[in-house]
Parts: sequence; C-alpha cells; structure tokens
Amino acid sequence: RGVCWRRPDHAAAGVPALHHGRGNRFSCAARTFLVRRSDAELKNCAGLSAVSRCLCAVSAGFCRTPSLSSLDVTDPSFLPDTRASYDAVAAAYAARFRDGLAGKPLDRAVLAGFAELVLAGPSGTVADVGCGPGDTTAHLRGLGLDTFGVDLSPGMVAVARRDHPGLRFVEGSMLALDLPDGALGGVVAFYSTTHLPPERLPTAFAEFHRVLAPGGQLLVAFQVGEGINRATGWLGHPVSMSLYRRQPEQVAELVALAGLVPHARLLREPDDDGVEGTARAYLLARKPGEASR
Repeated sequence: RGVCWRRPDHAAAGVPALHHGRGNRFSCAARTFLVRRSDAELKNCAGLSAVSRCLCAVSAGFCRTPSLSSLDVTDPSFLPDTRASYDAVAAAYAARFRDGLAGKPLDRAVLAGFAELVLAGPSGTVADVGCGPGDTTAHLRGLGLDTFGVDLSPGMVAVARRDHPGLRFVEGSMLALDLPDGALGGVVAFYSTTHLPPERLPTAFAEFHRVLAPGGQLLVAFQVGEGINRATGWLGHPVSMSLYRRQPEQVAELVALAGLVPHARLLREPDDDGVEGTARAYLLARKPGEASR
C-alpha cells in the first residue's frame, strides 16, 4: 500500500494529507514522471479532484512508497509496444480512415476554431503531435497554419510523407519533443494521448506547455469514459496496445496543473459510423502570457 503524506513544511501551507490504495493507478510510483511544483502552487491541491490531488501531491515530492513492487506501476514497454503496433497497421490504418474528417463536422469546427485562435496569436506554427498518417496535419495546413506532424511510429511517418509530400513529418515522442522552448503557436493532440498511461499525462502536458509560446493554444481530443481497453489485434494485424479513456474534468485539471489555462470544452456523443463506441471530448487551453509576434 502506498501512502501520500504531508511534509512538515507543507502541513503549514494547508496541503491535505492524501491516501490511496493498491488499486489506484495514479500511484506514487508516478513521482518520477512529474514536474516538481512550488509550495505556493501546492495550496491549489485542495481544490482538485481526488485523483488530481494525488498527482499534485506526488509531483511535490511529499509522497512515499514502502515498495514500488507493491504498486500498480506502468509497464515500461508501452512506448515500444505502441510504436511497433502502429508500424504494423500503418498502411491499413491510412487506407481505412482516409479522409476521416470529411464525415466529422464537429471535429472540423473545433479545428477551425483552433486555427483562428492560433492565427490571432504569437505564431502560426503548429505541431500535430501523434499525427498518424497526416490527414489532420494537412487539414490544418488548409486552414492557413504552418503545420508539421510528429509521430512515434516510423511506419506512420512514412505513410504521412507518402500521402502528403508537401508537408513535414518527423519521428518523436510527446513525452520529449525535440523542439526549443516557446517555439510554437499551437499544439494539437487529436486523440493521440489515448495510449498514455495516466501517470504519463502530466509529462506530456508539461512538454506542451514548454514548447508553446506565451499566448499559444493547445487542442486535446480524447475518448470519454473510465478504464482501459487492451488491444491484441487490429485491422488484420497483431498489436499490443492499451487505450485509456478519460473524464473531461480530470484532463482539464491536469492541463491546468501543467500551467495552461483551459478556456473551452466540447463533449459530443459517438457518431453512428460503426467505429466510435464512446463519447468524444475536446479541450482548448492557452499558455498564459502576453502574445508577441
């Protein structure tokens, strides 16, 4: 059993004592992946949900564990497994979901609103993180943005370069983007955080905050729900992936904890297309600070 507790100096700051059991996936083992927050910021922990309070406490370093082996620690193979799985399905995925935005008017509307916000901000350069075969990247370029794609899978990057030769696509992980601080006017993660275990989300959101210029915009789209789906086969290929569903309130809290300011949310029911089985959520957030070109 892991125990989150108050350090003496944090007790005076009003930081709550937190506890969680073995079945809680937001375990104290997540501490190695989180950004340390200041004591002043920790006063805000009390206003968060139970899950986010634990993440907030862990990130501050007042969380201890008697034994990491007793906790539900994320399998470290999730990155290579996810990469290999998308390499395996890259060609089939591109063929199956080609022009997928054509039948998604709300997706297009959200992307159009995001593009307008970015164009009014510090820079029109946008990273489509977890771009897959590049269709969303190309759509954003059509909306006037200087967009490039980043994907973990070399197979997906190869397909994106083949199908959209006029755009730039690079291999990379949203957990460690190869970009300088403040380089972007926008970041899009369109359903691409779905394979991140909960304890890795703060790392991704911290990276998005780092690479955004002040006034830059973040758009995150994700499946709504609880729990995990384990995929062992997809599109006629063996795969090994976990898909995590999230609650919009939890995602908004973690985005805010990373230093971004959520300013719009949209929740829609699944389309009757034989593909979507859960509701979808969209979150727009802004990096604080005065935008300057």
